[in-house]
Order: sequence, then C-alpha cells, then structure tokens
Amino acid sequence: MTKLLPVLGLLAAVLVVAGGASAAKPAPSAAFTDFTVSATPPNPPGTVCPGSALCSNGAAEPAIAVSPAGRFFASSENGLGGGTMAWTSGDNGLHYASTPSPNDVSTGSDSVGQESGFEPGGGDTDAAVATAPNAAGTYNAYIVSLSLANIDVSTSADNGATWTLNAATSLPIDDRPWVAATGASKVCISYLTAPGVLLPQVGLHVECSNDAGHTFTQVSNAYDTSTVGLAASQGGSRTGNLQFDPTNASNMYTVFAYENIEDGPNPNAFLHNVGIAASSDGGVTWHDYPVHVNPDITAKYDNQFVNVAVDKGGTVYVAYSDNHGIFYQYSTNHGQTFSAPVQVSQGTDTAVMPWLAAGDAGKIDLVYYQATGYSGNPETAAITVPWKVVMAQSLAAATSRPGFTYMTVNPVVHHGGVCEGGALCTGNRDLYDDFGVEASPTTGLASIIYSDDQYQNDANHQPYAVYGCTAADADTSTCQHTNVATQIAGNGIYAKKK
Repeated sequence: MTKLLPVLGLLAAVLVVAGGASAAKPAPSAAFTDFTVSATPPNPPGTVCPGSALCSNGAAEPAIAVSPAGRFFASSENGLGGGTMAWTSGDNGLHYASTPSPNDVSTGSDSVGQESGFEPGGGDTDAAVATAPNAAGTYNAYIVSLSLANIDVSTSADNGATWTLNAATSLPIDDRPWVAATGASKVCISYLTAPGVLLPQVGLHVECSNDAGHTFTQVSNAYDTSTVGLAASQGGSRTGNLQFDPTNASNMYTVFAYENIEDGPNPNAFLHNVGIAASSDGGVTWHDYPVHVNPDITAKYDNQFVNVAVDKGGTVYVAYSDNHGIFYQYSTNHGQTFSAPVQVSQGTDTAVMPWLAAGDAGKIDLVYYQATGYSGNPETAAITVPWKVVMAQSLAAATSRPGFTYMTVNPVVHHGGVCEGGALCTGNRDLYDDFGVEASPTTGLASIIYSDDQYQNDANHQPYAVYGCTAADADTSTCQHTNVATQIAGNGIYAKKK
C-alpha cells in the first residue's frame, strides 16, 4: 500500500516510541550477502552497492524481477508525488546500481543529474522483465507505480539507463497495481477498481500492451460471473500479484482474498477465502476458482498479500498468511483445483507477508517476515519482539513431502508491532506491506529485496542522513530503508548454467 511522502514519514516518526535497539545488530546469514542500495535522489544514478559510501536510502515496500539472463531489476516507493527508486544488477544480484527514477522522465533533472520537482507515481511499485530480448538484444524492464489518478508504467529498453513513462489505466479509482511481462514486448498490469458511475461493482481489471507499455489496448475484468467472481466483486476482496506461465504465455494468473456476499453485513466477517483468476488466452477472458475456502468467517487472508508463482513445469503455487502462519497450495491443472494447504512457517512462530519465486519444476523459494517465539497478533507485538527475514526452500514443492529447508536471511529487521492494514494502519508500518524474491535463471540463487528499520553503519550499510537516522531512531520510520540480500551458497531453484 502507498508510502507517504518522506516529509510525512519524518513527522510520523515523532509519534512512534523508539525501540531502544541500539545494540550491535546480529550479522546476516553467511549464505547471503546483505547490503543497502543507494537512493536517487539525493545520490546520483549509477551508484553501485555495496562499495560506495552513498549506499543508503529511505525507501520502503520494494519489488523485484529478473530476466532470463539473470539481470535483476528492483524498485521501491519514494512516496506519492516523489517518484520511484529503481536499481539493477548485472552480476546475478551481487551488486546493484541505482538507475534514474523511472518516473523522472516527466520532470527532468538538475544540473548535476539528480532528480528534481514533482514526479508522478511513487506509490505501490511493482517490477517485471520481458522473457525474450528486444531488437537491441536486451530485455525490456517495467516498473509500475500508483498515482492519485491512475497507474504509471515506465519502460526501459537499455538495462535501466533510461526510462519512458506512460499513464496506463483507462478506468477510474485504481488501487494496488501489479505487473507481469512475457515475450519481447507484451506487458500487462492488474489493479482493483472501486464501484462508481461507470463501474457498478468492484473490478479486478487487467490491461495489456503489445508495444512494451506504450499503449494498453486490451482491457478485461478478471472477476467473472461464477460464485467466486461474484463474491469477490460484491462481497469484498484484496488482490495479489499478476503472473504469466513461463512456458506458455497464453496462461496467466492473478490471486485475491475475498469474502462471501452474504457475509458483507456481518462486522465480524473478514476476507476468509482465497481465490485465483486464470486466463488461457493471454488475459482476454478469465475464469475464477477457489483456492482455499474457510467456513470460519473470522479468518483473515488479506494480509498483504496473497501471492502466486508458476514453475517451468506449469505448476501454479499460491501462498498466503492468516496473520499468524504462512501457507501454500499448488495446482497442476492451471488453477482449477488445488492441493490441501501446507504450513511453511515453523511451529507457533508468527509469520507475515509471503512472497514466492518458482524455478524449475517443483522448486520454489518462499520468503516472509517471522517473529520467533511469538504467537500473538503481529500488530500488537511488544517492542521486545524481533522480526527477521526467512527464506524457505523446497525442491519438491508439488508433492506431499515438500521437505523445506530454512535460512535466516537477516536476523533482525524490526522490533515490535507490524501493521498490515495499509493506509488505515494506526500502528507501526516500517515494514509496509510486502517485499520480494526472485532467483537468477543462470545461477539458480535467490535475490531478496526487503524493508528494514534498524540503524546500521558499516561497509555495506549506511544510515540515511536525509531522514537523520541515528542509533536512537531504530524501529521508527526515521531509519526505514530498502535492503537487498543475495544468496551466495546453498541450493538454487534453477539448474546452474555453465
């Protein structure tokens, strides 16, 4: 959900009691290299991290995507009206260089090449990369972000050196965009629309472009007239990401948490079901199916966010949180039916905000924030409760014995409550609402981008001077920033290319 302007984040920090976590932060896992990426502005584009004293930022709620050649692209929110930050890695995630803001093309830069002035977008970013090269031999990269009026799509055809910006949505009252790409130039976005004069019901709209994001001429509603689709459009819903099948571009999926129509008047009812919209014609038409239906109307699955991924064998995976544990289910028939839920998070530990990466057939990485030893409400966790980044990996995920292995990517990224109510949150939102993972198709190893509000001052992390982050500001938005952790040891989810 949308990040506030940086100046508003500073004001909000005053209202949050500091965690007092000034002790030295534990070292990240030896299986990952962990570092902070550089902000533009105030730092110039092209800053490479790690390796520069300018590796700091105040961004939050990041996203990540990867090309078939192993080049990663990532983005993070700079705040509505402040544009979007973006980075790219040409060495399989070991270093990330900052790019010009994908939104800055509408306002230009100052005399030293830094961004200036109002920029559209800046909220709810997502990233995607083409699956086939363009005429120049590179893979088109796409960054989407939310403006107050519509959704902005920025395209780079030169590995992030330059971007072109286009306003994509033709329908009013948009929220939470997602993006997916396939082939050399097809890119699609999805977003939720509120009911109004033109749209009598909530819609999960998908728009597609066949010219690399310059025009979007294909528009459809992923909510159909089935029981699931009508429940989502009339009872209430929150949408997750958009995904193409990597081996069949005709197959496309998006996911959502939803409430039954009859539950709407009940104040005790939440979004207690998980559904999927599947298209077999590249997003022209859609069919909705249940993934998990919980008769307990007090269950809650809109915990930022339901997530979908598809492996190279065509198996579809859906992950979600019930605000306590992380679960996934898989489908081998294009989303029509799913396996029983499998709990991935360990024991009674509280875990939130799942994100999936799928590789070769049956292989997945699943990341989430976890509070070890805490089994209460995430939003009311005491300031003594530490949250960490965990990656769970299965090399047999589409079987009854997935055999997950677990790696603690970063042992402490936040202490205390984690609010998942989006813009309506009244508690701490330093981790915002999601983060991301992808694996390089050339090495099989993961690169994870996530939010952190701990004070760090070392070779790979610099406190964000613009916000005034000091050791006393840990666990407040004054120290919130975006980090990258890239796997350097262990198993990958793609066969390593020689």
